[in-house]
Amino acid sequence: MPLGATTKCEVSKDSLRRILLQLDCHFTWRLLKEDISPEELEERIADQMDFLPSRSKIQNYNLLAYVNHLNGKKEAALENLQKAEEAVQTECPKAIEKASLVTWGNYAWIYYHMDQLEKMQEYIKKVESVCKQNGSTTPYKMKLPHIYCEKGWALFKFGPSYFEKAMESFAEALQEEPQDPECNAGYAIALYRMEDYYGKKSSAEGSSLEPLRRATSLNPNDPFVVPIFALKLQEIGQVEEGEKYIKEALENNPDSPYVLRYAAKWYRKKGDVIKSLEFLKKALGLTPNSGFLHHQVGVCYRTQFFGMKMAKSQVREQMEELIRHCIFHFQETVKHKTKFVYAYMDLAGMYAEAKRFQEAEEAFQKVFAMTKLTCEDQQQLHFLYGRYQQFQKKSESEAVKHYLNGMKIEKESYPREKCKMNCKKLIENKIKKGAGEAKSFGILGYIHQLDGERQQAVECYERALEMDPDNEEYLSALWALRLSLQS
Repeated sequence: MPLGATTKCEVSKDSLRRILLQLDCHFTWRLLKEDISPEELEERIADQMDFLPSRSKIQNYNLLAYVNHLNGKKEAALENLQKAEEAVQTECPKAIEKASLVTWGNYAWIYYHMDQLEKMQEYIKKVESVCKQNGSTTPYKMKLPHIYCEKGWALFKFGPSYFEKAMESFAEALQEEPQDPECNAGYAIALYRMEDYYGKKSSAEGSSLEPLRRATSLNPNDPFVVPIFALKLQEIGQVEEGEKYIKEALENNPDSPYVLRYAAKWYRKKGDVIKSLEFLKKALGLTPNSGFLHHQVGVCYRTQFFGMKMAKSQVREQMEELIRHCIFHFQETVKHKTKFVYAYMDLAGMYAEAKRFQEAEEAFQKVFAMTKLTCEDQQQLHFLYGRYQQFQKKSESEAVKHYLNGMKIEKESYPREKCKMNCKKLIENKIKKGAGEAKSFGILGYIHQLDGERQQAVECYERALEMDPDNEEYLSALWALRLSLQS
């Protein structure tokens, strides 16, 4: 083929890609493979189709097709898009074309990746035609609430870093359809997940409480939103009302793994670990490869273990058995959910309790090697690794190093406070024993500085400089503190 012809083909494909980027579908929603375990997500979507028949099959088949693509399964992706098209006929018989826009966009992208450009253009033309007929201001997309809603649920599946974008998508949908039960449920759950994951345990005002209450009233049988509403009520101290909703959810959906898992979480938080385990084991019987469920089972056994450890009478055989259960279920969790940061940390902690230090170290190092940790994730990691060094490895210097690293991540959070408390206690004990060197006073000065205790910080930095007069870090900190005290 002549060079000129090749260039023309490449230019043509580039121009088509610019059009593809304007489509509203999974390929343009920035859903990154690196943020998921694709095989595990495929299985989760399949479970949802089995156990949540009320959820849109169109959405599930579209998402499954995209995940198939990420896994390199182009033919499977096309098969699932065909199933999405078939589902449109029954779910949206009066708005088939509008309900097909996301599916057609996905088709176009997959055919683009398969170098079947003629078929790709067919689907682009279909999208363009519908947009034109409906007076869209842009040629290749329309502002439709069901598309914002589908985008929100897809973002959810890709993990905590997508929660805020998911909430924004549901909010866009609600502007057009404020009474829609699915949009309300999505928005409320997104808000709750953000509070839960980022530790924003707010009171009733300004929280997910009212959105959850509204979503529950719009669909009192929803197996997702009702038990989450119950958890929120429990969180703000309305335990009796929360239990009423949990019991209703269990009565309406007794064999839903989604209701069972949230009911288990509710009862564990109430302190009834035995009941929690009953629900979790039933749910695991329905979805045996669920990393979430394995993690929750592990957390229950860990609760029992630490309860027994704190008690005066400890039964060694029972404690060893609980450790084995914890390790098994946390291992199962990370096998299925390879990006689950906290499961690796939980596994490391139980390896440490079992004195399997090499395995504990390996689990911790897997988390340190992860590249997309949030500030809170990093702070929690430094706190737990610091505790591991302090109590299991008996290395106070390494513990202080990691507590300090956690404090230096400038994001207010509970893990940062725990790093600060543990570090301060270690340093003060060291100074009381007369073993405090310049570094000890420097760190204590930094902690006082973080707490807004400027005069105490000045005194600590002055002591540090007496021992290490040329330390630029202490000189700089002391200079800044003295200026602030004068202002």
